[in-house]
Amino acid sequence: MATAGQKQQSELSSRIFFVLGALIVCRIGTYVPLPGIDPVALEDIFKQQSGGILGMFDMFSGGALSRMSVFALNIMPYISASIIMQLSTAIFPYMEEVKKEGATGQRKITQWTRYLTVLLAMGQGFGMAAGLEGLTTSSGASAVIDPGMMFRMSTVVTLLGGTLFLMWLGEQITQRGIGNGISLIIYAGIVANLPSALASLFELGRTGALSTTFIIFLIVMAIAVIYFIVFMERSFRRMTIQYPKRQVGMQVMGGQTSHMPIKINTSGVIPPIFASSLLLLPLTFAGFVGQDSPEWLQALSAQLGRGQIGFMVAYGLLIVFFCFFYTTIVFNAKETSENLRKNGAIVPGYRPGAMTSEYFEYVLSRITVIGSAYLLFVCLLPEFLVSKYSVPFYFGGTSLLIVVTVTMDTMIQIQSHTYAKQYANLMNKKQNKQKRFNR
Repeated sequence: MATAGQKQQSELSSRIFFVLGALIVCRIGTYVPLPGIDPVALEDIFKQQSGGILGMFDMFSGGALSRMSVFALNIMPYISASIIMQLSTAIFPYMEEVKKEGATGQRKITQWTRYLTVLLAMGQGFGMAAGLEGLTTSSGASAVIDPGMMFRMSTVVTLLGGTLFLMWLGEQITQRGIGNGISLIIYAGIVANLPSALASLFELGRTGALSTTFIIFLIVMAIAVIYFIVFMERSFRRMTIQYPKRQVGMQVMGGQTSHMPIKINTSGVIPPIFASSLLLLPLTFAGFVGQDSPEWLQALSAQLGRGQIGFMVAYGLLIVFFCFFYTTIVFNAKETSENLRKNGAIVPGYRPGAMTSEYFEYVLSRITVIGSAYLLFVCLLPEFLVSKYSVPFYFGGTSLLIVVTVTMDTMIQIQSHTYAKQYANLMNKKQNKQKRFNR
């Protein structure tokens, strides 16, 4: 008969294998091309249009965009829909009331997010199909074999199906696997292309485009950035919480002092992902700029190119905005202070209620400034080096941040399952000893 510990171990193994199988399916899908696409012409075109936001989109999709596969839109429409729904809960009173309904309200918001994902994926798919029809190589070859309404409809249906499948798969990973499914899908796309990025980096060194000294400096800098990310993600602000003396039966329990940890980067990896997704939403095919495109679209595409000031400013401002916005969602100062008041706990020097809530907001706002500055440093500083020296995109701060953060979060969840297994083994041994003692 299997013990509780063995059942925990079996469950953990099944969860890990489920995640691995799901990610393999994601990688296979990135090599299934859209119908009616000339892959040779598309590859030639994308080499000229892969700068800036398109390069970042292709990085998140694991190369699915450059190959124009059925997963070319990746999970970005779902992320965009999630952003819109979260903004709605903070702006519209009705949405805020639905959110407060608990599990029922959360199910409603999740369902509305799915519907909005369908609409966004259809719009982005149609824009991508129309943009593909206008793409031509330097020799005049078209990226679409047979352009027309039939191609546009088939592209919309295929891309919509790919996005909905990834959305469903991400939810399954979260429920039946380990870690956050959406983050793991993006993580898998980045990690899968790291070997080719390393190969292209060393090829630049072999051809003399980059010196050996600079390549060594870049690798050392990447290691230093990884160490800095781990240090900041493990950093907390400890808030002192004091519980007063209370009488339980005939005994008087002494007051206890504990600490409530608040992460320096409370928002995690969400701000750079949300920022890039929001930049992609109106510019799905901004990189596919043709001669007949409007002047404003050409100017916007040029400003969002690699190393351009417009890209840096827009990306940085969105990161700062989502740092503050998502932190207020994750940590609600009023609810936290109210929960402490109900449990009889206080923050030394501050009265329960509004005064404690204001203190939490004061501390949280200053912590978020540090967290947003850290994200800006990690995400933007490597971008200057990448744009100046044409280093592969995968060595940028955003990719390293996503890889390190998702790895840490997944390892924490695996450790929690391991600790649960050890606890089950200890309880099982204790029960066996008790049974032998009773005999």
